Amino acid sequence: MASRTTHPVLDTRSLNRATLARQLLLSRAEMPALDAVAHLLGLQAQNVKPPYFQLHARLAGFRPDELAGLMESRRVVRMVTMRSTIHTHTAADALTLRPLVQAPRDRELGNFRKGLVGVDLERLTGLARAFVEAEPRTMGEIREELLKHWPDAEPQALSVAARCLLPLVQVTPRGVWGRSGQVRLTTVGCWLGREASDAEAEVFGVGVDGLVVRYLRAFGPASVKDMQVWAGLTRLRESFERLRPQLAVFRDENGVELFDVPDAPRPPADTPAPPRFLPEFDNLLLSHADRTRVVPAGLKGRTWAGNQAYCTLLLDGFLAGLWRLDDGGRLTVELFGGATRQEKEDILEEGERMLADMAGGADGAAGGAGSVRFGSIHG
Repeated sequence: MASRTTHPVLDTRSLNRATLARQLLLSRAEMPALDAVAHLLGLQAQNVKPPYFQLHARLAGFRPDELAGLMESRRVVRMVTMRSTIHTHTAADALTLRPLVQAPRDRELGNFRKGLVGVDLERLTGLARAFVEAEPRTMGEIREELLKHWPDAEPQALSVAARCLLPLVQVTPRGVWGRSGQVRLTTVGCWLGREASDAEAEVFGVGVDGLVVRYLRAFGPASVKDMQVWAGLTRLRESFERLRPQLAVFRDENGVELFDVPDAPRPPADTPAPPRFLPEFDNLLLSHADRTRVVPAGLKGRTWAGNQAYCTLLLDGFLAGLWRLDDGGRLTVELFGGATRQEKEDILEEGERMLADMAGGADGAAGGAGSVRFGSIHG
């Protein structure tokens, strides 16, 4: 929505630096992994390894066993939240954030209503809850159990109903660095042994308005549409308007109105931005309607092949290439365009640091014994 009033203009580089600062990508933060997961409002986790690489790019001294330990101690969990995709969240956010993003799950369930004719959804919810809380189950086991009660229903529709109606988490060892495990599910309350406390609800679950502020602290400055894309929600303008007196307001070079938390960092546009290796599905690339603050217009679509995302390289704060780490620990970097000699040296240094810090990866790669080279990730 174009602004009709006069507000300061933030050009693309200014937006880039502000967003990188919120995302802890201008300099690595001296912050525990648990605090970073909370600040970032979760880590996109469609695959097992990306959350670990996301934190490595953002935190000083991060090693995979820190997040793995949080997974095993149930201080963070994997569950479906924003955009109906899997995220790694703190326990508190898992309990309080999940209800706020129920609307997209309801819409998804509506797409399968023809396969659920005659199915009592309230009864299904109760049966599925009891089944997964008795012990963690696979989605196939959940489907087969529900088919006993509704043999004429569409099997996939029954699975979707359970997944959409219940706040399910993927239990460990799934998601633990260096280990593997089938996806088994139970409810978040059962896995954590509690529901959200009143204090947590006040601090973390202050409704949509509170979520707006937290989103801006992690991804701002941003438009209403930006946040709607990030959350998979609609009709958020009312919340922004309620908060308008408390927020700083800008506009981008196209006249789109941007909101921000007044005290959030907005570094100068010429602030140095070191190279960063981001894994596939990093939220930096998925959380705005207009992604040109990170992805140059000419590179739109270069980070995807079908429904598969590539690992990406940031150079001077912007998307500049792709990378791949093979089973032998070799890191291949493919640049989209030219780079100076110094930039290539910086990329090699950052790549070597990642290999050393992430040694013994979840895919068996011997990180510390690996190497970095420039070339095509496809051959």
